[in-house]
Amino acid sequence: MVIRFSMCLAIATVALTGCQTLPTSSSQSESALKSFKNYGNESVVTMALPTPDSDGDGVLDDIDECPATPMNVKIDERGCPHSLLFAENEFMMEARAYYDENSSEIKSEYYEQLDNAGKKMQDHLDAVMLVEGHISKNEDNSANQTLSRYRVEGIKNYVIMKYNIDPDRIKTFYYGSDRPIAPNDAENSWLNQRIYALISNVE
Repeated sequence: MVIRFSMCLAIATVALTGCQTLPTSSSQSESALKSFKNYGNESVVTMALPTPDSDGDGVLDDIDECPATPMNVKIDERGCPHSLLFAENEFMMEARAYYDENSSEIKSEYYEQLDNAGKKMQDHLDAVMLVEGHISKNEDNSANQTLSRYRVEGIKNYVIMKYNIDPDRIKTFYYGSDRPIAPNDAENSWLNQRIYALISNVE
């Protein structure tokens, strides 16, 4: 009886041990390995790069109706120079242009701003334009005493000739290099070689 019990106990022990140490079937191993490989090779979600903003005005190129807006120009939601409406038929808008060193030639990229200003003055006969000219420190020498004036007069003549605006509606101001908006170094001095215009019929 004792011998039979001992044999049963031994057989049960061997059976339990075998259950604990049985290896995973080959099909289970392959399934687990396949799952591991799939995990490591999941499809990578790619994100499209944002649409560029070439002129840096905050309006993306694909919706920018004025894609070459100069720096420091206030723009509207279309990316064009901003025109503020006040009361009915009242407005105020800005225009800027920057120049090569020692030059008063208007670059073609600024014609659109000047054209918008001229058209606005045609539409609003009570509007006036105030234009001020500036030079950089690099241009501030005896040979350029009238450079800021030439820049301003160039803007004035463009608007007068193209849009038949009364000269008395355009007020001009000339400055030297004493009103910079940027450092007068090699990288930034061109920002000081500028004109600034305000067009408005607001008193």
